[in-house]
Amino acid sequence: MTEADDGSGDGTLRLLLVDDQPLLRMGFRLVLESEDGIEVVGEAGDGAEAVRLTAELAPDVVLMDVRMPVMDGIEATRQIAAAHSDARVIILTTFDLDEYAFAGLQAGASAFLLKDVAPSELVSAVRLVASGDAVVSPRVTQRLLETFVRGQAPSPPAGPAPAPDPLLKDLTPRELEVLRAICEGLSNAEIAHRFFLSEATVKSHVRRILTKLHLRDRVQAVVYGYETGLIVPSNPDY
Repeated sequence: MTEADDGSGDGTLRLLLVDDQPLLRMGFRLVLESEDGIEVVGEAGDGAEAVRLTAELAPDVVLMDVRMPVMDGIEATRQIAAAHSDARVIILTTFDLDEYAFAGLQAGASAFLLKDVAPSELVSAVRLVASGDAVVSPRVTQRLLETFVRGQAPSPPAGPAPAPDPLLKDLTPRELEVLRAICEGLSNAEIAHRFFLSEATVKSHVRRILTKLHLRDRVQAVVYGYETGLIVPSNPDY
């Protein structure tokens, strides 16, 4: 699924619900299936079942709990991403600075949501992640990344700094500027305003960046920016 896609060919967004609590799955199903253009195609109670059903049902979005029996949501997300599935994974967590949410983003998830999210925000998040056009709660995602990257970063070693990822050399100066803006959590509209570009041009830059860096979506670009040192945690108050 490309960044501009918004679901299946007939316009219906296909969703897989993954949580070991049946009542929670039921609540999400009731909210999502009340919306036009969204179909819950399956449910799973553990990560292993989620991996199997993702391959079998080809959902556009997987709502993935973290703590589950048999296989947790992080490993399930990692396997789904490794299988080059087009499904985008949203990690479900109980609080916004959960280390598991960060691990989920590293594993290949496209976003994370709090389990007590308002119904309207849930629907909006699912649609946004399916389209690939925005990051769910970009400022919160940035705060999550800065917190855990800062916490995991070792002291700078003596000697010269490590060489940057050679893939960055494939980016044009403008693409590098856009990548840094993505890592700040800016939307396409905000990036267009900053650099005096059309949104269509920004979308083209984003697609080329993701292709050149072999990344799945914008959130993976943010994770990449922090992990490679392109973006350095800057706000000590986070």
